[in-house]
Amino acid sequence: MSQDTGTDFFEWVDYITLTSDDLPEFQNVGFVPDHVESESDVYYHPKAILPRVLVRKDGSKEGVPMVLAIRPESIVDFAARHNLGVEIQGDFGSRFRQILVSEQDGHRFLAVERLAYRGYAVQPIEPGFVETLIHVKELWRTRKRFFPDETKAVAHAFELQKQAIQSVGPDIACELFFTEERSYWEIRNRAGQLQKRRQDSLGLGWGNHDHHTFRCSRRFFSDLMEFLLGFGFEKRERYYAGAEAGWGAQILEHCTTGITVFADVDLMPEEIDFSNQRLPEASPLRTVGLWCGLHGDSFLQAGMHHLEARFDFSLLRDQLANDGVKTMKPFSDFEFLKQAFTEGERWSVSDARVDALLNKKLITEEQAAKFKRDGAIGSHLENLQRKGGFKGFNQRSVSIIIEATNPLAPQPIHS
Repeated sequence: MSQDTGTDFFEWVDYITLTSDDLPEFQNVGFVPDHVESESDVYYHPKAILPRVLVRKDGSKEGVPMVLAIRPESIVDFAARHNLGVEIQGDFGSRFRQILVSEQDGHRFLAVERLAYRGYAVQPIEPGFVETLIHVKELWRTRKRFFPDETKAVAHAFELQKQAIQSVGPDIACELFFTEERSYWEIRNRAGQLQKRRQDSLGLGWGNHDHHTFRCSRRFFSDLMEFLLGFGFEKRERYYAGAEAGWGAQILEHCTTGITVFADVDLMPEEIDFSNQRLPEASPLRTVGLWCGLHGDSFLQAGMHHLEARFDFSLLRDQLANDGVKTMKPFSDFEFLKQAFTEGERWSVSDARVDALLNKKLITEEQAAKFKRDGAIGSHLENLQRKGGFKGFNQRSVSIIIEATNPLAPQPIHS
């Protein structure tokens, strides 16, 4: 994993097993019961990104887990890439599937696949469910994103969400939606394509995703919030940097799928409770608003601004550099949190979008000519390393990188 993908093995671990004798040490640092389907007692840390712990009578030996399971995106791909030739527990379409990768001296190494499911029970699927699952995947993959009237694009997304939830429930509908959002982003980001290919070489996919960043116009920010809440997302931190840097962000987390969204938007200094209200259009445009003006909302035609996944920070940076992908200067450089963008992917900008901004006097004639000629930075891959289970973000650091990615800013400095 380190040599071929620049990732840390720890970031792929889904769970380990221990005995009840080992449990007090975990409880003392904040692990609590996770009430999910399982023959074992399950514990997790609600405030940290750490593997879960399954407590079993034979869960460990001399303090060493008897079972460790990693979580690639697809165990079919994982089994194929490693020539395992093993039986998969759980049919295609099951919420939980697993394979035995290896066993030595009673210690077992497993790989598991989850479909919007936190439990550990391999269950039979209902007749017709696979067909329904494929139908919902196709709904999201074929979603029409470009409409002359963007309000119709929003309405279309909500209609598809309604159909998907009615068919498979909000959790699976959410899982499938974000799978397609990653694919759409990847098509338009060379660094993402390269890294996905590297991770696919080991059958891992994007199982190490950390968060999905959606840049949003003020006009549609409340629609995005409603859309995400419809899947069952819960609001986490809310960053207010209106007076400091002209932006704000709402972080949302989906407990069942483990998906996190960082949704940012232009803000005025007085707008503090911004995630619970519809924001009127305003000028001047700051970084997020101008990006949306040039490319469209992430929720609609633009797709995500970036996907952030967890890596060995220095290792990935050097490996990508060897493949011709430059990395910008880190905007978080702490022992517990390191973050940097790859060089931005430059997208062409439609004349109609540039002219609309110009007619509203949101950009100058000179800026309009430059955007039509050169396009504007559209997306990045974010290299992130977390240590000690640190789960949050650093607002000051985010302010720095948002300013650095303003479409009007000079070309960024690379590390």
